[in-house]
Amino acid sequence: MFQGSIVALITPFTKGGIDEKKLRELVNWHVKKGSDAIVPVGTTGESPTLTHEEHRRVIEIVVEAAAGRAPVIAGTGSNCTTEAVSLTRHAAAAGANGVLMITPYYNKPNQKGIYEHFRKVASKADIPIILYNHQGRSGVTIQPETVEALSKVGRFVAVKDASGGINYSAEVLQRTGGKVAILAGNDSWTPALIAIGAVGCISVVANIVPTEMARMIELYRKGDFDKGRKLYYKILPLMNAMDLDVNPIPVKAAMGLLGKANPEVRLPLTALDKPKTAALTSALKAYGLL
Repeated sequence: MFQGSIVALITPFTKGGIDEKKLRELVNWHVKKGSDAIVPVGTTGESPTLTHEEHRRVIEIVVEAAAGRAPVIAGTGSNCTTEAVSLTRHAAAAGANGVLMITPYYNKPNQKGIYEHFRKVASKADIPIILYNHQGRSGVTIQPETVEALSKVGRFVAVKDASGGINYSAEVLQRTGGKVAILAGNDSWTPALIAIGAVGCISVVANIVPTEMARMIELYRKGDFDKGRKLYYKILPLMNAMDLDVNPIPVKAAMGLLGKANPEVRLPLTALDKPKTAALTSALKAYGLL
């Protein structure tokens, strides 16, 4: 249902809050540059430091700006099931095409709790759901058997996998018969996961090279591995640069250097330091972006 290069969109800030004008510009830019779908208010969109009002407003703006030209997949995860239901219902009402939901974090539920959490959200909001498996961020893993069970009770259409890798993704695909798709959650994993059946990537680096990321995924999915590999290794230094610090600090800094958006991040995140900024600048120059 959702495939290709799906940009994990940054949230541009002003001193007073969300830069709504810039946010609309970024959505239009991604549509023109070939991003296949847009994810607002995920990790890259700094959802943990947005107020609920800001969170809802960002979703509304992105839906309005996309205007049906690209699917919008809104981040609506929470460690509070009631809050996750509320955010997901709002996203559906705002016109989002789907939602991306991180596993409940900090409270570290067991598999039964994870199942009941997502089942409850699905029962309260009629919208396709992408499960976000990221043990490093949440402290827990959505086990493949739990994904299989969820696929039988709601509109769980994909897993964004950022921590399981090849074996995990393969087991999800095998258990669900492909009913639940796999989307790479780490840019550099994309070719390997496509090789076993993934349909795309929810991408950080697509914020700065949307056309190239979309083209790379298209080539791999068509089976043109020689051209796909060539483009992959061209983009790989930028992918690595996005890991110079915790996401989204490096990508926000890159957007600032490229003049695409204010590089400001909200506390407790802090700006990229000088040595890392120098490394990022070098990577952007080597690619030809600066």
